[in-house]
Amino acid sequence: MERQLSGLLCRTSDRTPEGAGGARELAELLGARIVGTPAEPRIAGWEEDLRDAHGCLLEAGGQLDDAWQAGRMPILVAAECSIAVSTLPMLVRRHPQARVLWLDAHADFHTPATTSSGYLAGMCLAGACGLWDTGFGADVDPPRVVMHGVREVEGPERVALDRGGVHLIQDASQLQGLEVFVHLDLDVLDPDVMPAPFPVSGGLLAEQLQGFLAQAAATCTILGAEITSCAPGHGALVADTIAPLLR
Repeated sequence: MERQLSGLLCRTSDRTPEGAGGARELAELLGARIVGTPAEPRIAGWEEDLRDAHGCLLEAGGQLDDAWQAGRMPILVAAECSIAVSTLPMLVRRHPQARVLWLDAHADFHTPATTSSGYLAGMCLAGACGLWDTGFGADVDPPRVVMHGVREVEGPERVALDRGGVHLIQDASQLQGLEVFVHLDLDVLDPDVMPAPFPVSGGLLAEQLQGFLAQAAATCTILGAEITSCAPGHGALVADTIAPLLR
């Protein structure tokens, strides 16, 4: 299937300039269409970011919708995982049987009641799953989320993940025959491989991630992907690592 590659540069919850810089670098290496312009990064609470980034978040979901409407596979590059509040509900509207493959160092399963940082990106998956109201829909059924590489989960998140029935997998063969949308936060890689705003040791090596993606591509139907948190200066490494998603 033909790929539709987009690089979303507008601000969602960016607290540093590196996210948009890395997203632009990767998008340009991939030959993606650039959408939006970066805004000044700042530390803000989730309510403020959700309000101010409404248009950008709508655009993120719209990029996926446009690609699927045209019969293409969307590959969306962005700075922050916050895009998931709109992209994942759009996925379920277009592909109700799809699974979300969550490749990330973090579960991003906090809610307004449990977050200590007020960081929108740390709440995005929980919002898409309906644990709190983002205003973009709550269509993702938690048992349809499968995680790999997640290694930092705070207490309330663990309770919510267990209660919701989110799956953890070790091997991509467990996706055999499924329709899958890939959420890839590049902090799933070890911080010695990929610098990250919130580094967590014990991550994947680039070749391990590439192998996992290759196995997934061989065993399931990949409907699309969103890729976030590329560190500036690492675009070529990422482009090589995600090659199985681009073939």
